[in-house]
Order: sequence, then C-alpha cells, then structure tokens
Amino acid sequence: MRIDVDPALTDPTAVYRLLTATVVPRPIAWVSTRSADGTDNLAPHSFFTIASVAPPVVQFTSVGRKDSLRNVEETGEFVVNLAPEGLFEQINATATNFPRGTSEFDACGVEREPGHRVKVPRVAASPVALECELHSTLRIGDSTVVFGRVVHVAVDEAYLTDGHPEITRMRPLARLGKNEWGTLGDVRELARVPYPA
Repeated sequence: MRIDVDPALTDPTAVYRLLTATVVPRPIAWVSTRSADGTDNLAPHSFFTIASVAPPVVQFTSVGRKDSLRNVEETGEFVVNLAPEGLFEQINATATNFPRGTSEFDACGVEREPGHRVKVPRVAASPVALECELHSTLRIGDSTVVFGRVVHVAVDEAYLTDGHPEITRMRPLARLGKNEWGTLGDVRELARVPYPA
C-alpha cells in the first residue's frame, strides 16, 4: 500500500526530507567563493549537476540566501571542488552555519590554492576543480539556481588514467537523506545498446 503526499498540503520541511531521501545519491559541489571584502567561503551543496556542455556550464542550488550565493552575486566567480571521500570530515564541517565573515577554509583547516582564471581559491587537496564565471541565476521559490560557465578545469594527474579522471581514484562522496552520506561502492560498466540500423 502506498502513502499519498500532496506537497501543497504538507509542511515544507517534510517535503524537503522526502525529496532529499528519494533523489539519491546526489553529487556534492564543494563551492568556494570570495566575498567582495575578500573573505573566502567554502560550503557543500548537494543540489548540483551539469547544465550544458557547449558551452560548459554547471549548476548548484542555494536553498535560501547562503553566503555562497551572496558572494557569487557580488563577484561573479566561484569554484566547484570535487568532494572526495578522504576529506569527508572537513566537507561536513564546512556545512556549519558559521556567521557571515567567517572563512570556512580557516575555521575547518582546509588548505587553499590560488585559482588559475578566477580570484577565488580552490581546495588544494581536491582532485578536480571547476573554475566558473557566473552565467546566470534563476530564483525558484525559496531557492536560487546558480549557473556557472566553466572557464578552467584543474585535475590532479594522480587521478587520471589515459588522460581521463578515474572514478575509483577520485572516490567522490554523495549526499543521501537525513544525515546520510554515500561512498562510491561498486562500479559497474555496461555499454549502451545501439538501435539496429
């Protein structure tokens, strides 16, 4: 027997919990930004995906008006750092609701490295960093979708096989429901079935 839920008649927090426990696993955009006054910010966002390849555009969603969103609006730049399993505790720590003006890099002991095309720092220990310039934003209800044009990609060569990022080396984390996180687990390979010509 199924339980029916009408989002229009349900508490938004309950809807949020239902959606985030159902739409899983979700990749994490570990977004670094810099405020107009020069404070570096770092926060994980699990509403994240690719929006376009030509041009290369990625997107993340800020639920509410978080510092990541404010900083991107102020400076027009951000970096999406891959969130690997080995940095699990630091990634989680950067989700703390620090007061505005606090740098999560400093508060959580995350080492920076300078961006190549943007002024925003990257996470030094992240295997892949996508440097982005703001493309546009889209406000939907209490959330804002941020689209960033990827202007530079930095990949640690230790994570490459034949010039391609190797998933079993990167070991990205994913968000699940509640306080649950997912690790890579088994990797299965299966080619697409071509339609007979």
